[in-house]
Parts: sequence; C-alpha cells; structure tokens
Amino acid sequence: MPASSAAADRAAQILSRPFTLGGLTVPNRIAMAPMTRQFSPGGVPGEDVARYYARRAAGGVGLVITEGTYVGHDSAGESDRVPRFHGEDALAGWKNVVAEVHAAGGRIMPQIWHVGAVRDEGTGPVPGAPTHGPSGLALDGTPKGRAMTQDDLDATVAAFAEAAADAERTGFDGVELHGAHGYLIDQFLWERTNRRTDGYGGDPVARTRFAAEIVAACRKAVSPDFPIVFRTSQWKANNYDAKLAGTPQELEAVLAPLAEAGVDAFHSSTRRYWVPEFEGSDLNLAGWTKKLTGKATISVGSVGLDKQFDPSAFQGSRTGVAGIEPLLDRLEREEFDLIAVGRALIGDPEWARKVLGGDTDALIPFDSDQLQKLH
Repeated sequence: MPASSAAADRAAQILSRPFTLGGLTVPNRIAMAPMTRQFSPGGVPGEDVARYYARRAAGGVGLVITEGTYVGHDSAGESDRVPRFHGEDALAGWKNVVAEVHAAGGRIMPQIWHVGAVRDEGTGPVPGAPTHGPSGLALDGTPKGRAMTQDDLDATVAAFAEAAADAERTGFDGVELHGAHGYLIDQFLWERTNRRTDGYGGDPVARTRFAAEIVAACRKAVSPDFPIVFRTSQWKANNYDAKLAGTPQELEAVLAPLAEAGVDAFHSSTRRYWVPEFEGSDLNLAGWTKKLTGKATISVGSVGLDKQFDPSAFQGSRTGVAGIEPLLDRLEREEFDLIAVGRALIGDPEWARKVLGGDTDALIPFDSDQLQKLH
C-alpha cells in the first residue's frame, strides 16, 4: 500500500540525515549490506559488478559496502569467482567500481576478508594452500586444517593492512574488516574455535588480540581520517544460536580492545534487527555495541522483508515487503547510526529512493531467482 504522507515524511526526515565518520560524510542513513555474489571470474570485478553497485548508489543508497573480498593471503579464499582485493588486475577492476559508484552519487567501502577454517582443502584461488585457523578446528569443533603459526599470523595481519592501504589508494571512502559469521577473525574471537594456549587464546581479551593487531595494522596503513569499520556477529554460518558474549560485560570485553586499536564504527550483524540482544533491554546488538564503546554502529537484519534472514527460507521463494516503522523508531532514538539493507536491495535497486520518497507501493519484492544474475 502507498505510504501515508505523514509516514513518508517521517521516513524521509529520519533516513535522509547525513552522517559523518572520520573524513567521510554519508549522505543518508542507508547502507548496502555486503552480500557474496560470485560474479567475478578469476577474482576480478568486471563492468557488470561496477554497474551492479552503481545502480544501488543511483537508487539512493548512501553507503555501499561491497561483498567480501579476499585479502592477499594464499589461504584466504574458497572460490575463484569471489572478488579478491590484491593484484593489479583486481584492483583496477575495483577502481572502476569506485568511479562508477562515485559518479552515481554514492560512497563505497570494500569488505576485506579471510575465510579461515571454513575453507576446504584443495579449494579456492590457490588450491594447494593449507586451510588455516586458530586451532585447526571447524566451526562444529571437529579437526580441520592446521593451527596458524606466528609466521602465518604475521603474514595475515600484513595482508589485511596492505588491503586497507590499497583501498585508500584505489579511491574507496573507507574499509570494512570482516570479523563476523565464523570466518577467520571471528574464529579467533570465539572460544569454541580458539583453543590456543599462547597469547592469542584464553580469556576474551586474549582471544581478541589477533583482531586488534589487524585493526592496529590497518589503522597505521591508512590516513588518520580514513574510516575503519569492523563487522561483528554472535551467529556463525550454520549456527544461528552461537554466542560470542552472553552478557553486556562479556561483549564489552571483546569490543573494547578493537575500539582502542582504531575501529571507527562497528557493523553489528543480526538476522533480525528488531530482536533484543540481552534480557532486560530492548537494545539490539548494534545498540549495545554503541552503548558499550561509544563508537558509531551500523545495524542490519531482514530490513524490508517479511521473512527473517535464513538462506533456507529464500530458496525458490518470493518474499513480501515489510514496513520499516520499528526501524525508524530505533534510528530516531539513535540506538544505532546507519541501517544496512541486504536482500531487499537485490530485489529492488531503487529501494532506498522509493522508501525515502514514500513510494513504497512500487517496491519490488526479493525473489531467490534474482540471485542467479547481477541486476
């Protein structure tokens, strides 16, 4: 149904406010969430990828956060169709993406990524590379790959720092570090996959050491006002009940070293943005993160969909369009600062423009068939 004039005005007023993060001013509060698409053969984003992101910027998205891109470490990736963030051919492709997004009026950050022990041996851009993790364990606790040596850790930290520097050199407006969903950085943060007995394992602060070293190295590699965003989550791939922290105090123990190391904003990934994170408060994960760290936060989770995020729920199905009144309430009281939109933006590249303009009756629902192509 069309939005009422009052509802449309309220959405425009709340979502259209600019937001400044370091040297970056985002023109509104809507971000595109990172979503792996696997349309970059050989790891090189082509013109179709550039058009895909630019279309969302032209459609009103203030900040585009790209799909995860592999850092320059042999064990970082598991598919040669996922873009990489190293090598001049890939970086030239990304430079074109940046140019087209900027021309469309948007701002853009790459999400840089190492999958860690999620990777199966023999897969990825470098099939002969070993699978790395903090303790040689898969997310379910079974043996997988090998525990990283100090040399492995140092090389990975350096790869993230080089990628951050390349992001600034290539013209991006900031960088996001993928520390969520059970990938490498998150594997160090989570006690189930980090069983190390050296300085990188043990209590929550010790388990944060590797992530903090990556943040500090990236901070040193870029200009002081170049924003660094760090993505976190409680849930892991195929384990939606996983918890990094059971209480606000435990969450603060994880986040504080990262904030001190140089994170400018946290991107708090949840499946449903409206669900409280801890008992006794309505705050979601992004809200608690902002309260505990004083840093800016980005929230995410099933925005604009009438089905919560769950890959199995989207197979061969079509979602309806959900209202955003609860989202506006949370943004209005500054529980978090930006909202990231995922599958709703795959369904409709002009989702942001239509919501900002009150044209919600024209929204195109997400359909799983849309994942088979870039649009």
